[in-house]
Amino acid sequence: MRNAVNNGVWSGTWVAERLGVELVGDDELTELLGLALRRNPKRAHLLVSRVLGKHVPQSPSVVHGSGLALGRRVRDLLGPAEAARAVVLGYAETATGLGHCVADGLGSAPYLHSTRRPVPGVPQAGGFEESHSHATTHLLLPEDPALLAGDGPLVLVDDEFSTGNTVLNTIRDLHARHPRRRYVVVALVDMRSPQDAGRLDAFAGEIGARVDLVAAASGTVKLPQDVLDKGRELVARHEAGARDGDMGGSAPNALPHGRLTRVDPRWPAGLPDGGRHGFTPTHRRRLDAALPAMAARLADAIPGTARRVLVLGTEELMYAPLRLARELEQITDAEVRYSTTTRSPVLAVDDPGYAIRTRLVFPAHDDPADGPGERYAYNVAGAGFDTIVAVVDSAGDTPALHAPGGLLDRLAAHTPHVVLTVVPSYVPESATAPERPPMLPEPLRGPAFSSYAPDEVGWLLQDLSDVTLEAPTEEREEAIQSGGAHYAESLPVEYQPSEQYQTLFHQALDASAARIAHAVGVVTETVVAERSPRPVLVSLARAGTPVGVLMRRWAQHRHGLDLPHYAVSIVRGRGIDANALRWLAAHHDPSDVVFVDGWTGKGAITRELADAIGEFEKTHGITGFDPEIAVLADPGSCVRTYGTREDFLIPSACLNSTVSGLISRTVLRADLVGPHDYHGAKFYRELAGADVSGAFLDAVCARFPEVADTVDAAAKELLAADRTPTWAGWAAVERISEEYGIHDVNLVKPGVGETTRVLLRRVPWKILARQDAGPDLDHVRLLAAQRGVPVEEVGDLPYTCVGLIHPRYTRGATGADGKAVTG
Repeated sequence: MRNAVNNGVWSGTWVAERLGVELVGDDELTELLGLALRRNPKRAHLLVSRVLGKHVPQSPSVVHGSGLALGRRVRDLLGPAEAARAVVLGYAETATGLGHCVADGLGSAPYLHSTRRPVPGVPQAGGFEESHSHATTHLLLPEDPALLAGDGPLVLVDDEFSTGNTVLNTIRDLHARHPRRRYVVVALVDMRSPQDAGRLDAFAGEIGARVDLVAAASGTVKLPQDVLDKGRELVARHEAGARDGDMGGSAPNALPHGRLTRVDPRWPAGLPDGGRHGFTPTHRRRLDAALPAMAARLADAIPGTARRVLVLGTEELMYAPLRLARELEQITDAEVRYSTTTRSPVLAVDDPGYAIRTRLVFPAHDDPADGPGERYAYNVAGAGFDTIVAVVDSAGDTPALHAPGGLLDRLAAHTPHVVLTVVPSYVPESATAPERPPMLPEPLRGPAFSSYAPDEVGWLLQDLSDVTLEAPTEEREEAIQSGGAHYAESLPVEYQPSEQYQTLFHQALDASAARIAHAVGVVTETVVAERSPRPVLVSLARAGTPVGVLMRRWAQHRHGLDLPHYAVSIVRGRGIDANALRWLAAHHDPSDVVFVDGWTGKGAITRELADAIGEFEKTHGITGFDPEIAVLADPGSCVRTYGTREDFLIPSACLNSTVSGLISRTVLRADLVGPHDYHGAKFYRELAGADVSGAFLDAVCARFPEVADTVDAAAKELLAADRTPTWAGWAAVERISEEYGIHDVNLVKPGVGETTRVLLRRVPWKILARQDAGPDLDHVRLLAAQRGVPVEEVGDLPYTCVGLIHPRYTRGATGADGKAVTG
């Protein structure tokens, strides 16, 4: 084995020589493990992991990467179908973070870790004993009891797999409640003896389940018969001869003034601080989205001269500090390391051949259920950290934390600067308490989500960028049709425009920029005059969002108004995102909200919004939202607030995400969007090179000065006119449906915008084009030619064009409920 840890000396040498302990196995073992002694009557030695982030400060990318790699191996072992059904369970306290990382590697697995902290009002879903641990009782406290009630694979994660007793106890308890066919045990190191390995195999046969094992390395520890006696004697001798200062501690003293900086991380409301009560893929995505801003706040508190920074988690709180440390590592020039405090007592010996060189001792600061006791931070003192970031949960932010002799005081004795950040302790709603929706997260903003500037729009969505949702159009629509799936449960593959098509877009933009600017001005002036002098613009993502940004810019240009603008999701057959409405009602007067869309076709979304607002008022008791949509173009005569009723080419309809801030269409799927989550969408960062979102906005805004006078006149005329919707578009669609033998209005997509969508996202039958349409349809003709779709010239068409989906071959046809029309 290679022995290169401390100046070429393996950090298990000291114990091996004095106790006769021998590590036998894979070459990687001594790279992963050192040895130490502990005060434990059940096991004298401690295997000290160098990649766990518990006792030994390590690069957070190494710690996170070790768990990710194990999770990916489990994913490959299970295969996609079984991996999608898996649940990950980690062990307190040392493997709570490792289990999280394994779940990250699996990709879509929910995660729960055992805990030694009882939470009043949360029922216990299981429990077990850990035979060799210093503190043994494990509680399972999932917020959702169904988390452990499924029959998919259960992945059990611990830092080491030694006797196997802990896993046997766990499986025995859970299998009796909810039997399942498959278990996977994951550990950094498998250190079982051959006899213990046989016990696990026999147990698997006894319960009739398959049990697999995944470990980064394997081996055994050879122990002499008198190892416990020798270990106790050695520990007693060294502790008797050691003074507190020799072990890296300090005499109790008050924290020197100026050494402590407290930073509010602005942790997302309602986001669990870890897996004590369950951590879902939705939680993971929310954390991923919030991490850059949280880490930036921490980085601002770290002195610019800092060269070596430790992020220190506390006991079971391992994952949140790890992810913060990993993010800090990416954005600072300092060398960042990560470790956590522990309740496990270990002898410290300042020798390069020993894994625990120093220890800090301090009292527990989270009011533990088993009473007061000592806690420890290892290898922190004397390690040369010039800033230590202590991350605690709010349950641990007590007077004991700040008192002389407390953790912060101990840290201050060994570093010039201590930064404290407190993460809210997540407590589930009591089973007996009335259900109350949780606080909703703040809107996503660019550049973290979308290519728009942060003040242009706030997205009341959740980021699903890491989820694969796309499928080729034919496959996707086949799935919708054959399984009754909803169109909003998946995404089409983003259309990549050809060079010729991009040229058409820019030509169309040059030709229509003034006409669009005029329509933007008219609709914005109408809104300000009729709806609210300071409206809150809420665009329907994503076609409405560029229009919302343009309206906001017009209000700035003409009136000096800085209007709030948000984007929300509305899904045909499912309604508007009620959680987004709840957020809006909590932050703004609903009567000021104006919903914005790009254009009307036959008016389906107009009706959908009206129905959804009515349902929302009944369900939530929140009133005041006006379902009347403001649109740039209303060729279907479906609304009262519009810029024009002409059916002309709005160039933003020509493209998908690349003209809409690189955001996908919205997604609503039960396994990704929970009852208290926003609908989802993806940010296609990889398409930045093709992004014309800013170019579209700037080209239109550049024409604002030249259309100002005509806008004023048109707006006055419009305000005085009878704008009652005639729903002429709906009538025309019904007529076309009958004339062409389709007999279903949902297969008729009227207008330039809707026809473009048919060609980009669906499997169209034919295109009807008005004979005098001219250049407005150049891009439609090009797309139709590329897809082999015939274009039929029609003389008396009320729209510039209409897209038809075949009434028999209906891949791509969705009805009013959002599901496939089966023809």
